[in-house]
Amino acid sequence: MKVALYARYSSDNQRDASIADQLRICREHAGKQGWVIVEEYSDHAISGASLLRPGIQALMADALAGRFNLVLSEAMDRLSRDQEDIAGLFKRMGYAGVKIFTLSEGEVSHLHVGLKGTMNALFLKDLADKTRRGLRGRVEAGKSGGGNSYGYDVVKQFDGNGEPIRGDRAINAVTSAVVRRIFKDYASGKSAKRIATELNRDGIRAPTGGEWGFSTINGNPKRGTGILNNEMYVGRLVWNRQRFVKDPDTGKRQARLNPESEWITQEVPELRIVEDALWDEVKARQIAVKTPSSPHDERPENTLRERNRPRYLLSGLTKCGCCGGGYSMVSGDLLGCSTARNKGTCNNRTNIRRDRLEERVLNALRHHLMDPALFAEFCDEFTREMNRARIEGRAAITAAETEIRKIDRDLDKLIDLILDGGQADRLNEKMLMLEKRQKELKEFLETAKEPEPLLHPEMATFYRERVQELYAALKSEPKQPQTEVTEVLRSLINQIILTPQDGELQIDVRGERTHPLAAAGSSD
Repeated sequence: MKVALYARYSSDNQRDASIADQLRICREHAGKQGWVIVEEYSDHAISGASLLRPGIQALMADALAGRFNLVLSEAMDRLSRDQEDIAGLFKRMGYAGVKIFTLSEGEVSHLHVGLKGTMNALFLKDLADKTRRGLRGRVEAGKSGGGNSYGYDVVKQFDGNGEPIRGDRAINAVTSAVVRRIFKDYASGKSAKRIATELNRDGIRAPTGGEWGFSTINGNPKRGTGILNNEMYVGRLVWNRQRFVKDPDTGKRQARLNPESEWITQEVPELRIVEDALWDEVKARQIAVKTPSSPHDERPENTLRERNRPRYLLSGLTKCGCCGGGYSMVSGDLLGCSTARNKGTCNNRTNIRRDRLEERVLNALRHHLMDPALFAEFCDEFTREMNRARIEGRAAITAAETEIRKIDRDLDKLIDLILDGGQADRLNEKMLMLEKRQKELKEFLETAKEPEPLLHPEMATFYRERVQELYAALKSEPKQPQTEVTEVLRSLINQIILTPQDGELQIDVRGERTHPLAAAGSSD
């Protein structure tokens, strides 16, 4: 019996020794049974609520490949706690002819999958409910329900038994001053992008320790994210604003906004950083920015970012030569450095029209493909391709001619057998089949054409025409990069580096040396 062992622990609070302990007792059991251990699989600090774990995925792949006959684990909940997943795993193992055996349940059957799977699912739900109940009690006591906000420090203290007291926060003098600065600047009329630029210029680190971006300041008012929307700054702790559900296909958590009636709000005046008047000014300006009353009012700062813009010919390929950040659309037809615009940490303020950039890049590629060295490479590739096609075409004709000659010989043998008194009915049936096949082959030879000469006399003209067709096709449809011909162009380019020089942008097109045959031959 070839056996695979599987072990898992789910929490960072547990330790790798848990894996070692599980595998040790499984090895002992396998040894008593005389089983041969083929492989050991494990997942460290990964929840059993999903099968999207590297260890269990490798186990399933090897089971389907026939590497072992049985899977041995400490208990079913080590394999999965999700009812659907354990049923799916059981079905896959059954298909592969692999049994599942656990030290707790013995050999796993359909009954185990149904009852134990339900129990594990109920356990997960009960655990989630208890966790939420504990967090709610902590919030109603004025403590944090999880995580920490910018502007505060986590207070570490212990009770009389030495157990940590969780959820206490204290105002940080330095970062709280930054919070007040952001609120005052925004209320005075500065945009979030300008505020982020000035904070980066002054060397103030963002909450993540990196550079400030406007989204860190703006956030999402409905979800309460972003500096300007955190009610903790006015001494109000809001919990259960949103919940997270796991996508069954990807295993990733997705945020879902809860009804406002389910929010838990607790006053924590000792944590106030911003006065009510300043908070109200910011909220009023956010509403005004979102719904401008006249053409002169400030437009929403992320209107362009959220617009469903088409993916242009060179989208995602352009980079700033100063900071390495991306060049993106800063208006309807202009490209600019995203880092300079959004964070202010790059001094490159030189923009370029999208159509002009595309024109220059296409012209450069057209001239590049006309390079004599590339033309010579095209000739070599063209020769190899034509030679392969000619050999294949000639091989089919030769095979047909050979088969016709063989059929002639077989027909002669069948006639001789009939004359010698063979079974005429069966031999006649065989003759009819051979004659039908012979007719098909002759029809093929009548229509088959001999391959053309290996080297076309107009190869140079053909090549230039194909390159020109590629250029014309790309130039005529710059807004439709999903076409096959555009994908060919994009495959020729790795990056386009835009570097300011004397008031202009120097364009450096970088890409691997590709076969010009692919580019020249794709305009059909």
